[in-house]
Amino acid sequence: MDNGRSSRAKGAQVHEQTRVRPARPHTGFTEDGRRLAEVLSYTRRGSRLTDKQAGAWARRAEQWWIPDEHVDQPGFDVAAAFGREAPLLVEIGSGVGEATVALAARRPDCNVLAFEVWHPGVADTLLRLEEREVGNVRLLSVDAVWSMEHLLGPEQVTELWTFFPDPWPKKRHHRRRLVNPDFTHRVGTRLAPGGLWRLATDWPEYAEWMTEVLDAEPLLVSDHDGPAPRWEERPLTRFERRGLSAGRPITDLTYRRGRATRGA
Repeated sequence: MDNGRSSRAKGAQVHEQTRVRPARPHTGFTEDGRRLAEVLSYTRRGSRLTDKQAGAWARRAEQWWIPDEHVDQPGFDVAAAFGREAPLLVEIGSGVGEATVALAARRPDCNVLAFEVWHPGVADTLLRLEEREVGNVRLLSVDAVWSMEHLLGPEQVTELWTFFPDPWPKKRHHRRRLVNPDFTHRVGTRLAPGGLWRLATDWPEYAEWMTEVLDAEPLLVSDHDGPAPRWEERPLTRFERRGLSAGRPITDLTYRRGRATRGA
């Protein structure tokens, strides 16, 4: 077992015994003091903000963005960040908020938790939320895979959106793909019975990969025999437009949580 995996296992044991969460990715250390080398499904891009983005951040970040260190607090609770209990919708990789804001605006009675590590994208989302007067979204820049395990409880998520995740097309990078058996099972345990996982990609090979992984997870059942029809509510984002311009077909997938979990 490698050092990173061993440390995560030990961290999980500590969490169970003390309720102190294991270190977030790239913040933990091995027993000999070296920074943990961890494989993530994303790379962090530049964080420099334009004047317009900086203005939105100054006005709204304190209200709608959850600082990374807040999740390290033993008493951190997702519902408390919204100030209310409501059905929880989660988006992984919200980008500049095109889909996030449009979908959240149609669901004022739901809490929408959007994961985005790129701060300029977070700032753009804050600006969009402000312009449309949408207040039911909270943004988090912590690793979504770690968060799904340590911040979200079993059957807590009503719906999960994963639109155009990085396909990591080179074979040597496939281990970075978000949709893999371990993460897919974790999602299955976090979705409420009947809860949905909506996915979209413009890479046919990744669509095949996702379908194979999702079909193999006993907790999830496809809503369709093959790809799903395009979800009409999902706005046409720049990522989808880019794929269409390059001549790549768009594949939508929709899977539903079925029977009881086999463990968190």
